[in-house]
Amino acid sequence: MSAETQSKPKIIGFLPNDVPPIGAMLSLGFQQFLTMFPATVLVAALTKFDVGMTLMASGLGTIVALLVAKRKIPMYYGSSFSYIAVIITVMSKFAPACFKDPNQFYCAEGVRIAQVGILLTAVFEILVGLLIMRVGKAALDKVLPPIITGSMAMVIGVALAGSALGNAGNWAAPEVAWKTWVVAFITLVATILFSVYLRGKGLLGMLPILFGAIFGYLVAIPFGLVHFETVLSAQWIAAPRWTFPAFGDPGAWGMALSVALIFIATVPESTAHLYQMSLYIDKLAADLKREPFEIKKLIGLNLVADGSDDLVVGLLGGCAGTNYGENNSLMAITRNYSTAVLMTAGIMAVVLGFFGKLTALVNTLPPAVVGGLSIYLFGIIGMQGVALIQSEKVNLFDPKQLAVGAIILICGIGGNLALKDGLFPFIIPYLFPSGIPAIVFAAILGILVNLVFVIFKTPEVEAAE
Repeated sequence: MSAETQSKPKIIGFLPNDVPPIGAMLSLGFQQFLTMFPATVLVAALTKFDVGMTLMASGLGTIVALLVAKRKIPMYYGSSFSYIAVIITVMSKFAPACFKDPNQFYCAEGVRIAQVGILLTAVFEILVGLLIMRVGKAALDKVLPPIITGSMAMVIGVALAGSALGNAGNWAAPEVAWKTWVVAFITLVATILFSVYLRGKGLLGMLPILFGAIFGYLVAIPFGLVHFETVLSAQWIAAPRWTFPAFGDPGAWGMALSVALIFIATVPESTAHLYQMSLYIDKLAADLKREPFEIKKLIGLNLVADGSDDLVVGLLGGCAGTNYGENNSLMAITRNYSTAVLMTAGIMAVVLGFFGKLTALVNTLPPAVVGGLSIYLFGIIGMQGVALIQSEKVNLFDPKQLAVGAIILICGIGGNLALKDGLFPFIIPYLFPSGIPAIVFAAILGILVNLVFVIFKTPEVEAAE
């Protein structure tokens, strides 16, 4: 053996179909679990879904999605922030007393309605995925171009501002409001600092939300905002709370459509994650002198897997899901893309979903800490919409693009701010008996206006063709 061969470092990494040794699989799986945990349980806490069920459904949904994708696409599925605004609307309408009560952590009445919407989301994602597998992504891009998906992300992020500031202190009793505002902004600043200064630091860089939550939690204790009674009284082992979707409720279907249409904002996010992972996986395959996987060609299958995850969480009563960029980044850092590892993480999530003390501990997270985290996270959702429009090089000097983006922003954001209950007063029996939610109305209007330009082509488009 030559000296050159001896000095050449051994390449370590696992491709999607690899099964690491048991020790590596457990440690890498726990890292994946730890990475998804903060954001996944935070969404449950914000929307008052059962934390244990959300964890369990996240793990089971991930396993099912990996099997549907034939273990070709390594993704972990956690709770999606994009659905929070419309889920809060559902809760405020169908479980108002429970949702506004700070001592309540689970509102079954609202969850049952939201489940119908999550299942309808799954149907939309699977149908779009199958359509792309048949006709290609270009057809979808004509109906949902970046100006629509990016503008919708901006609307979703800004629409959540009221919830973020409400938790931070706006909803607090006057005598404690100053405490909650102080804790919220300390949490916010700490989370930002962790995000910036731990970036690129391996596993630590993947957990800024967890560190921000822990820091804010510790700060909140001397302010008297943390109460441990529920943790002490909780059982060590407790079954997650399962609910059956409210298919028979006549008010469920309008809200279900409202929830399902948010998939417009999650499709480009999921596709972007697929492209990023494809680059990393094929680079490792080349280094290992193995065949490339080219998962970037599996856009349709990826969306079918997304829908499969939402079928699981929708049936069980977990939060609507999405594949997690944080976990993708961790895979890139560790050069571990093994779907067996992700399944191990999923099993861990299922098991820990039955850990009653953990659920109770998450529920002691003060609204002030949640508010501080939310200001940052919800703002990022809005900024990601801007980033999408920039990355796709959308021409904002084009009056067509400006028109579509403008009406989505004003009807979506303005509708939430100015209209009673955030509803446009257009009554559609059975679907929207009280009016159309602003976010949904903005999405429908943007799609229809864009279709006008697709069908009736402008002179410059005809000339280019």
